[in-house]
Amino acid sequence: MLKLLGRNSSSNVQKVLWLLTELGLPFERHDYGGAFGRNKDAQYLRLNPNGLVPTIIDGEVVIWESNTILRYLANKSGPSPFYPTEPAARAYCERWMDWQLGTLNTVMTPLYIALIRCDPAARDLEAIRGLEARARANFDTLNQCLAETPFLAGGALTLADIALGIFAYRWYTLEVERGPELPRLRAWYERLQDRQAFREHVMIGLS
Repeated sequence: MLKLLGRNSSSNVQKVLWLLTELGLPFERHDYGGAFGRNKDAQYLRLNPNGLVPTIIDGEVVIWESNTILRYLANKSGPSPFYPTEPAARAYCERWMDWQLGTLNTVMTPLYIALIRCDPAARDLEAIRGLEARARANFDTLNQCLAETPFLAGGALTLADIALGIFAYRWYTLEVERGPELPRLRAWYERLQDRQAFREHVMIGLS
């Protein structure tokens, strides 16, 4: 059976849990990282030299990097509407996955750490305000790009929505200054909440 190594509070692990559940693939999850540790042990580093979570083990196949894991799982169970095969449709999906890693992640992860993981007495409020402003700009971009389609890559949920949906939950749950309501973003977020797998694996609180 496929094994998923990583704590369920990790946003990157949540992506994988969400997709595994959507696809109906059987798996075992084992706690690694955060308070559980073990991700810097020699045995784990032989699987994932970065010492981060998640890692999946599928027989003889070992894969790390969450978005690559999403692609692998979709291909393994494919063809899947979560990862379109037509070149343009796939590119529409993948560009958002890349944007999540290169743009949104660089803002939301430090903002999350500052607000949830950092001692309140040690918070840099000026830095937090700056991260909030950058995050608002990123979510405004999402709001604009949802003008013509209900999901990021078209009419149905894809890996793009899974990769970015984890941060939508954090944005709407963190105590931040979100600015004016973004109606298309809000409607997209509500569509994600219609997914049982999203509610089960992502909407579990912040820790």
